[in-house]
Amino acid sequence: MHQALYRKWRPDVFDDVYGQEHITNVLRYEAQNGKFNHAYLFCGSRGTGKTTCAKILAKVVNCESPVDGNPCGKCASCVAIDSGSTTDVIEMDAASNNGVDNIRDIKDAVTFAPATLKYRVYIIDEVHMLSNSAFNALLKTIEEPPSYVIFILATTELHKLPATIVSRCQRFDFRRIATEKLCQRLRIIADNEGIEADDMALTLIARNAQGGMRDAISLLELCSGTHERITSETVNDIIGSGGKEQAMAVIKAVSQKDYDSIFSAVDEIVASSKDISVFWQELMSAYRDMFVARTSPGTAAKYLDLTEDETSSLKSVASAFTRETMLYHTSLLDSAFASMQKPGASKRIVAEMTLIKMCDDALNDSNAALLSRISKLEAAMTTASFNAPQPETEKADTKPKTATKAAEPIPEPSKVTAPSASALPKTEQGAKRILKKLKAWPEVLENIASRSGMLAGIIKTGKAYVENTSDGDRFIVRLTDNGFTQMMMEKFKAKSEIRSAMCIVLCRDVTDDALVIEYCKPDAPTTDSAFEELIED
Repeated sequence: MHQALYRKWRPDVFDDVYGQEHITNVLRYEAQNGKFNHAYLFCGSRGTGKTTCAKILAKVVNCESPVDGNPCGKCASCVAIDSGSTTDVIEMDAASNNGVDNIRDIKDAVTFAPATLKYRVYIIDEVHMLSNSAFNALLKTIEEPPSYVIFILATTELHKLPATIVSRCQRFDFRRIATEKLCQRLRIIADNEGIEADDMALTLIARNAQGGMRDAISLLELCSGTHERITSETVNDIIGSGGKEQAMAVIKAVSQKDYDSIFSAVDEIVASSKDISVFWQELMSAYRDMFVARTSPGTAAKYLDLTEDETSSLKSVASAFTRETMLYHTSLLDSAFASMQKPGASKRIVAEMTLIKMCDDALNDSNAALLSRISKLEAAMTTASFNAPQPETEKADTKPKTATKAAEPIPEPSKVTAPSASALPKTEQGAKRILKKLKAWPEVLENIASRSGMLAGIIKTGKAYVENTSDGDRFIVRLTDNGFTQMMMEKFKAKSEIRSAMCIVLCRDVTDDALVIEYCKPDAPTTDSAFEELIED
């Protein structure tokens, strides 16, 4: 009968257990010194070596001549345990034997000495599946068992165990095995089994195993079923994934709003009978990696399981998104993945509609989408890369320029006066100014209030106008000054705040020269009819 590779290559000694040196070193030390605990608790994710270490420990405690803390594998005790002919090592699956009667049988059996070995060892797998009454029945026995009895409990869900059980065991936490360690073990197995495999293919297998040795070996055996050389394409076809390259290509298409490439990628996945859900997980993983690369650029390699080329490509694509946008896209991907799992859901339609939403934040009115849009505008302000057309560059002035006038001190509040007609900027010499009401002024005030409520309170009574000049639009914010306003405006650097808010609300660049702040006394006329005309509508 064919034996699965993960069973055939199950380690017989602690030295062959990969990625759990922090545990195997302790167990080997105990074996070398003959100081064994009465109860062990092995916890960790699936396929990381819990049952394997339990079997090795059961052998080494009974081994007649251990070698460096490992069972010799040759003595009568080791041979009997390996063949399963001894009744002193009992393996119990708590998933199917979880009642109180099963534990009572153990309580009754521990009163008898071992038949042939030094220790009677009970290995209880998936111990978290025991019922509450079973745990209560086990409690006293596991706390003070006879000297010839050792309990080894294994679980993937530590949080389900009563604290009273955990506190009575020597606990070992099994970690997910690093990709590098998995690749080393897979290469040894492949070479000995005559399986030809590319290094990159083994890396893909190790990544998809997510830290589990058993899953990695099982996937290697599955990929070798064609009896041909295992390549990256072979692995991607077996697991139904397009690979990181395809995921990054789709993300790049999203950043460029390339709808044709998006529909083409989804169509390719569907046509090849690959599982969209698996590809979707690749997308989510890629966004996670991009977020790590953006937030921890100096130490990203420590948290990314990628090659140098993959890391370089990842950073290049990530630079097209703000962090807020990446978080928004991740939330869309997560919601879509949940929708794909619903009965009757069309995964293709869910995938396509979600990717279209990711291309244009305006298609979603959620807070996350709005935050993404704001972050893009802020980034555009920082880099001065606005999409709005900029005014043409002025022709070079052939006249010699005079020295820039030194900044004048802020006038005393009592000296602030309404702007005179001669001081008002004009579109043309002697022409009347036509000021149109800035309809977006309430939105500008609301944007300022989100950052500084006090500043918004100071300027909320002011009015804003737009003046069309030959040099482009000029924005005038007119405030009534009672001797206090101008001083507070300077303190809060109000002009800069107003300009930033206008850039965001108007979705265009408002230069410092294009924004004019005017102050008027409370009793000053609103306008000088000879030189300007206000259009309120």
